[in-house]
Amino acid sequence: MQNKPITFQFISEPSDVNYGGNVHGGSVMKWIDQAGYACATTWSGNYSVTVYVGGIRFYDPIKIGEVVKVDAQVIYTGTSSMHIAINVFSRNLKQPNFEKKTHCIIVFVAVDENGKKLPVPKWIPTTEEEKQQEIYAKRLMELRTQIEDEMKPFL
Repeated sequence: MQNKPITFQFISEPSDVNYGGNVHGGSVMKWIDQAGYACATTWSGNYSVTVYVGGIRFYDPIKIGEVVKVDAQVIYTGTSSMHIAINVFSRNLKQPNFEKKTHCIIVFVAVDENGKKLPVPKWIPTTEEEKQQEIYAKRLMELRTQIEDEMKPFL
């Protein structure tokens, strides 16, 4: 199966504004979830639900009226889970180049109409970059397990 990135492009709108005059972080998180959903559902061929969003990193603000590009791509698959790298870019309409504004990993699980997990096609990295992305996803899984263990007494 070919692993093509899902890309959304649109102009940020005044309704996306935060108190500082830039795009609200919640709007960016919504775009991340939408692109991740499209990527996961396309990959799995089934309805998919978000089970984890981790390490979201906002590098720079997105200005209202900028062109926004959200790229989503599978970087690791488990039995029913899909780890998707999301990168958010923006650019001024008068400028040719996008700048990276946000990055995160989001995990989706394919489910049936009763919410039962479904198997997903295995993603097999072929390029060196893809192999590094898979290593990155596996390392993040290990770190999530450590964090969950640390949090147990407080939940």
